[in-house]
Amino acid sequence: MIRILPHEKIDILSKYKDIIEELELIKYTGTVERVVGLTIESIGPDVEYGELCKIRLDRGGYLFAEVVGFNKNRVILMPIGDMKGIMPGADVIAAGTALMVPVGDELLGRVISGVGAPLDGKGEIYTKGRYPVTAEPINPLERTVIDRPLSVGIRAIDGLNTVGRGQRIGIFSGSGVGKSTLIAMISRYTDADVNVVALIGERGREVKDFVEKELGPEGLRKSVVVVATSNQPAMMRIRGAYLAHAIAEYFRDKGKHVNLLMDSITRFSMAQREVGIAAGEPSSMRGYPPSTFSLMAKLMERAGTIATGGSITGFYSVLVEADDMNEPIADHARSILDGHIVLERRLAHKGHYPAIDVLQSISRCMKDVVTPEHNAAANRFRELLAAYTEHEDEISLGAYAKGSVPAVDRALEMMDRMNAFLRQGIYEQDYFDDIVKKLIDMFAERRAPVRPDIITRTPAFARIVR
Repeated sequence: MIRILPHEKIDILSKYKDIIEELELIKYTGTVERVVGLTIESIGPDVEYGELCKIRLDRGGYLFAEVVGFNKNRVILMPIGDMKGIMPGADVIAAGTALMVPVGDELLGRVISGVGAPLDGKGEIYTKGRYPVTAEPINPLERTVIDRPLSVGIRAIDGLNTVGRGQRIGIFSGSGVGKSTLIAMISRYTDADVNVVALIGERGREVKDFVEKELGPEGLRKSVVVVATSNQPAMMRIRGAYLAHAIAEYFRDKGKHVNLLMDSITRFSMAQREVGIAAGEPSSMRGYPPSTFSLMAKLMERAGTIATGGSITGFYSVLVEADDMNEPIADHARSILDGHIVLERRLAHKGHYPAIDVLQSISRCMKDVVTPEHNAAANRFRELLAAYTEHEDEISLGAYAKGSVPAVDRALEMMDRMNAFLRQGIYEQDYFDDIVKKLIDMFAERRAPVRPDIITRTPAFARIVR
């Protein structure tokens, strides 16, 4: 009921006109024309690129789909779910919005799907807030400087490739080298407030193993796990990656320091390749359409720091095909990220875990977040390791002559201590301050005690002359 006060001079007709204009009395609908491969083509509705639609199924209920392109008067849709039940002429209803995700502290300790549905059998998740799944990256001028380290409890990273809060770093690995185990260790031992773990394109068996064995109750307690397995539609895998970033942004906006661990950016790119090719986009390098590389950059740029104090530190695993570090996805990811951790199959075969190749790995923000003493010790470690690696074949064959290269001699003395520093058990946690102290003490100058029999004395004749 509208109440008009006596002192108000108002046009009654215009008032009601405004109310009617605000009402949405028309549903924007269309009909399914055909289904081709992974895409659905419909005549109508009047929608925008990226908008959600609901498709009525013959068995009842609806299937959500996203607008991914247009072909003359037809709308090209990519389903977010199983297409079973779609019939020719089925109603396509514009949702009028992009996909939103429920957000709140209630998500902590839960495992959810790529659209936010619970998968862990713990009941429904009731939250008050909602965030858009697709959001714009942080304005570059609104980012704060990365000047504080983030501890992940792993010596090879905290000591030699220190990560800063708000940094984006890649974990580059072939299959079966230990990237999922490394991500689980980071989730358990990090000093971040919240973990958001996105398992995109993973095998179903590995998801359960990761949650129950590798992550465990300790890691799950402060984590949100988003799962979109390899058997699900490409759009679900893409939405899962976006949804994980939206959840991380919610906790970041609350002033929390968030670790976003995505496994993997490669399978996200493969999903986008399916979508792009199905929508008619031309392919380029190794079949990847141009949109793949632009969406990679847009996704990873959502991590970082903001002025309110919160941060998202992004760990993105990159599954390198055939251990080729220069394949398109790996090469493009390196150009976007602020550093990379490389897992080497050769080290894994030796039983050296985590199989981090220190010499190939780098954190571009390390110098800005550690002390000069820490940085100097890390550089000395790399110097000796590089010298040893360069002459490793000679050393293994017994052809190296001691005294030829001073750095190699020193490396041979230190190698056992250096390898002990790099090796770390899956359930072996270490702390940042202790790691730094071990590293600095390792290369502290050690002075040999002076023996009394070799003390230099003034010759007798010199005393007589004086």
